[in-house]
Amino acid sequence: MTAEIICVGTEMLLGDILNSNAQYLAQQLAQLGIPHYYQTVVGDNPERLKEVIEIAASRVQILIFTGGLGPTPDDLTCETIADFFGVPLKERADIIEDIAEKFAQRGRVMSANNRKQALIPQGAEILPNPTGTAPGIIWQPRPGLTIFTFPGVPSEMYQMWTQTAVPFLKSQGWGKEIIYSRSLRFWGIGESALAEKVAPYFNLTNPTVAPYAGKGEVRLRISAKATDSTTAEALITPIEKQLIEIAGLDYYGANDDTLASVVGNLLRSSGETLSIAESCTGGGLGQMLTEIPGSSDYFWGGVIAYDNSVKIGLLGVNPEDLEKFGAVSATVAEQMAAGVKNRLSTTWGLSITGIAGPTGGTETKPVGLVYIGLAGPGDEVTSFEHHLGTIRGRSLIRYVGGNSALDNLRRRLLSTIFKKLNPGFL
Repeated sequence: MTAEIICVGTEMLLGDILNSNAQYLAQQLAQLGIPHYYQTVVGDNPERLKEVIEIAASRVQILIFTGGLGPTPDDLTCETIADFFGVPLKERADIIEDIAEKFAQRGRVMSANNRKQALIPQGAEILPNPTGTAPGIIWQPRPGLTIFTFPGVPSEMYQMWTQTAVPFLKSQGWGKEIIYSRSLRFWGIGESALAEKVAPYFNLTNPTVAPYAGKGEVRLRISAKATDSTTAEALITPIEKQLIEIAGLDYYGANDDTLASVVGNLLRSSGETLSIAESCTGGGLGQMLTEIPGSSDYFWGGVIAYDNSVKIGLLGVNPEDLEKFGAVSATVAEQMAAGVKNRLSTTWGLSITGIAGPTGGTETKPVGLVYIGLAGPGDEVTSFEHHLGTIRGRSLIRYVGGNSALDNLRRRLLSTIFKKLNPGFL
């Protein structure tokens, strides 16, 4: 039993709106254990929509449409589906009554063109829309094929899916198994390097393991199919432990964890505090940290030292070192970290300085060069050099640079915690 998602709307083809409906439905189908292998986006054109229906209806048992249920002339989903299967449209008085009542509740009068939304294929059942004026349908135009239609408005579709579509699918015997996934997250290792380390796991069938890369990190998604989440988790857990052991410190968290949240938990658990000094990220690093609820427990503040005068005046960077080594250097990064740590009296000081581009790079200091400074307990100060490349673009260099700073701190915190727990370990 497989499903296919068909999203209707020229605005998606033009890139005017993000197709979040397909992502939501894909996740929901996975939770029900209903496989789907194809998604299609098609414009508001009846002939092209018919072509899509013909292909999809030949290979799946469930067709899920979103969009094209409004009152305007370009909303053609229902009439095109009915025409394809050679079934007339029927106006439903109960739909007109529902639409009129919703308009009245808003102090408005229903427009004549809204009657179009009351036309559904003969024999189809109404899929109620609790909040909007466009109902959907549940229809079986022929044996072995079920069609669902939803409006394109995400909030309306979500309600209609959970309140009506899911119970219907379960009543038909679908959704007896679930597909449960866990996403492991890694930083500081490339996709190909990680894939080489864990290559044998890609041959598993249940659970399965698949790699994904993007924005500086790599993920391994472990998915298991089972009758319930407890059984699925039991299949996933041993594989998860093995993958984490293989990856070592390159693994930093799972699912919704971020480097900022992981660093925050480490600081909170050890009762330590952090301050930051930023140059090339211009406040981006501080934003990452403060996006985490409760970050005031450990994050005390920071300095955006974009100009050299701020580095000198607020952070105590030596002007002679600035002249000799430049603002983008290990020496300056270390002095920035030590300066902000001392200025704000925190356990740790973290700094970042670099060339985000697209201009400003040289042969010896190219765009994408980033230095991260880290000042820890006592007088310990270290720095890290990262080459993030020119192809990434300014915003991505800043994003990856900020997360790389957090990753350097994460690794240092884990090392410190390990030494505290194992004082005699050599």
